[in-house]
Amino acid sequence: MKHVLAVLTLLLLAACSWGIKLDSAGRDVRVAWNDDVSQCRQVGSITVSVLDKVGPVRRGGLKVSDELEVMARNQAGSMPADTIKPVGEPRNGEQNWNAYVCGRDGAKLTPRAQRTPEAGGVETYPIKEH
Repeated sequence: MKHVLAVLTLLLLAACSWGIKLDSAGRDVRVAWNDDVSQCRQVGSITVSVLDKVGPVRRGGLKVSDELEVMARNQAGSMPADTIKPVGEPRNGEQNWNAYVCGRDGAKLTPRAQRTPEAGGVETYPIKEH
């Protein structure tokens, strides 16, 4: 009986994220985790929430965070906004975000992978050519 209960619990936890997918509008929204958005125009605030536990079982923090980000990106795409930035850390399955328009061409905010060390960012190197 213990094994059946454990399997059912795992299936319930896995089912929680099946409906949360990045939609076409959300694909165009970037997340400015540590970027300066002072040159962007704020267009709104977003609050998203997901289940952080099922019964007595707590869901993984990373899984909850990922789902919150996807939901925030989807909502921002319908505002429309092209950038979101978290206001704080997730708490009890809920997180607040600010939505911005920073320019679709990305001129004002450079993605992390394209920054150079001289600009205060990071430099990346490919492991192998494809």
